[in-house]
Amino acid sequence: MRTVVVVGASLAGLSAARSLRKRGYDGRLVVIGDEPHRPYDRPPLSKEFLAGALGEADLALEGDDEDLQAEWVLATRATGLDRTERAIRLADGREIRADGVVIATGAAPRTLPGTQGLVGVHVLRTLDDARALRDDLARGGRLVVIGGGFIGAEVASTAYALGLDVTVVEAAPTPLAGPLGENMGAIVSALHADHGVRLLCGVGVKGLGEEGRSEMEVPSDRAPGRVDAVLLEDGRSVPADTVVIGVGARPCVEWLKGSGVALDNGVKCGADGRTSLAGVVAVGDCANWYDPHTGSRRRVEHWTAALERPDVAVAALLARGATTPGVPRPPYFWSDQYGVKIQFVGHAVGADSVTVEEGSTDERSFLAVYRRAGTPVAVLGMNQPRLFTRWRKQLTAAKS
Repeated sequence: MRTVVVVGASLAGLSAARSLRKRGYDGRLVVIGDEPHRPYDRPPLSKEFLAGALGEADLALEGDDEDLQAEWVLATRATGLDRTERAIRLADGREIRADGVVIATGAAPRTLPGTQGLVGVHVLRTLDDARALRDDLARGGRLVVIGGGFIGAEVASTAYALGLDVTVVEAAPTPLAGPLGENMGAIVSALHADHGVRLLCGVGVKGLGEEGRSEMEVPSDRAPGRVDAVLLEDGRSVPADTVVIGVGARPCVEWLKGSGVALDNGVKCGADGRTSLAGVVAVGDCANWYDPHTGSRRRVEHWTAALERPDVAVAALLARGATTPGVPRPPYFWSDQYGVKIQFVGHAVGADSVTVEEGSTDERSFLAVYRRAGTPVAVLGMNQPRLFTRWRKQLTAAKS
């Protein structure tokens, strides 16, 4: 390989570039990013950066003396992959030919129809998103978070600490039931009520009010104004000065249509990140890897996966023939809310029991183990970092 192109300049793309050099690749390395920024850390965007405790320089992922001998092509996005010419097409009209490609284009936040351009309405994915939201939160007032997942909960927690009046709206009966199960999801999401943050569950959002209007759509004859309410499907109206939409993310793979790379809820990959196209692997939030633990494919949208899995994919990309991939570690993620550290490892889906092994759920300090047919498959900790670390090592050893 003379040229490898990494499409995506966030953590997964940077991790892939580092692995290429670490594994001895000394050819041309090009990293493409649609943002103007060099790689930065995203988890603090909903917490320390949003609260003003960290500055932009603190988010940098590259060391001061780090030099990957890479060409950085920033502020332009990939629009296509030509498998015949083995070239990446860019929005600015350029094409970059490659012998190997790492797809790391991540995911984009989902939005609600009719909310585009409405002042005071935000999603949170990028540094620019966080800058805009931080400026609005500095105004104070009433914040409504649509979506009770981890990002929404972290924003709610940060805004509460900043003194805002916060309401979280969640369409599902129980927040976090997907990743944690209903029982533990209810316990973790009770942190909102513990701190006086209103949590409205089991009701969808009909639209957003704008300067006294009740319609979702903004008239075409004038510019949109500022949001002033979230309108619920049951007829209620929740006053809002600022709204954050946190209803999940979609993989950024539209640019790959017609390329020969198989798509299915992202880029369809094997257990080593290989795609259906030779010389192309995928990593990060856009990659739908085969998971030998569950026998199915799944996208793992967590920081740890973006850090660790690219090395497996790079090894497969550089290999001359077939490889036997190592089993990826069980997915791990963490969240900090209202001063409580929440940690989770494994797969809650398919567990037939969950038991509290240590601590108390009422005190929001406990460790719970999920089991399937008596075998541990996942662990949840709240303010139990030391015990959680021990269980995580055990679970990882059992799955390797």
